[in-house]
Amino acid sequence: MWSLRAWRRRRILQRHPIPEQTWQQVRQTLPILDGLDEEEDALLRERSALFLHGKHLSPLHGLAPEPFERACLAALAELPLLHLGELDWYRGFHEIVLYPDDFLSPQRHRDAAGVEHEYDDARSGEAWQQGPVILAWPGVQASGGWDGYNLVIHELAHKLDMLDGDANGLPPLHRDMRVSDWAQAMQQAYDSLNATLDADPAAETPIDPYAAEHPAEFFAVTSEYFFSAPDLLQQAFPQVYAQLRLFYRQDPLARLQRLCEQDPNYREMA
Repeated sequence: MWSLRAWRRRRILQRHPIPEQTWQQVRQTLPILDGLDEEEDALLRERSALFLHGKHLSPLHGLAPEPFERACLAALAELPLLHLGELDWYRGFHEIVLYPDDFLSPQRHRDAAGVEHEYDDARSGEAWQQGPVILAWPGVQASGGWDGYNLVIHELAHKLDMLDGDANGLPPLHRDMRVSDWAQAMQQAYDSLNATLDADPAAETPIDPYAAEHPAEFFAVTSEYFFSAPDLLQQAFPQVYAQLRLFYRQDPLARLQRLCEQDPNYREMA
């Protein structure tokens, strides 16, 4: 049966493909993509091209990313969606604003006494409800390794979280998932992380302590670790890893373990 959506997809890919040489640069730049099979690689390349066509990248203050760098950003953005089907998970925004460095974000906070404070906070990323995603380019460039840091995945996880309204750490779950299982896994790990930091604010935590700021940040940070340091997340919070595996329908830990077994460059990580 003829489909307008499929026709538009084919037309975009025919007119705006990611060239083979550019995609090879992407694969060489982003170790986080190592171990994808041929089908996943081809799908990610297509999804990345569609992302670049559907989202407007707005570099500021003279920033001028190379085509392969834009493709790297798109690949990182689409990696979490690789097995989620084409359901327009990144709906509700059309622009990604790129700063050449960390930027100042106006903040407003009301303290326990009811006094409202306004200040500028230096940030490397921000995602607005029904608004753009803002990224500092050095953070984008630092993303893509197996080191627990991925600014692109972090901020776009917020966008997934916002699909049902305000960011609260609960994205729209699949029908085969239970909210009660998600809530139990996330809350227990979140409480454990906060208890550690309450006892010692300088404690060395198993994941970035920023995850303890808010349930929305916990989801974003654990999404980062799920894709870029799955071994650390599974060891620290196995139930959280299990829920994210169900949500993203991927198993990056299994992929990393295969790399450690089969690729000499990864054996020292085993």
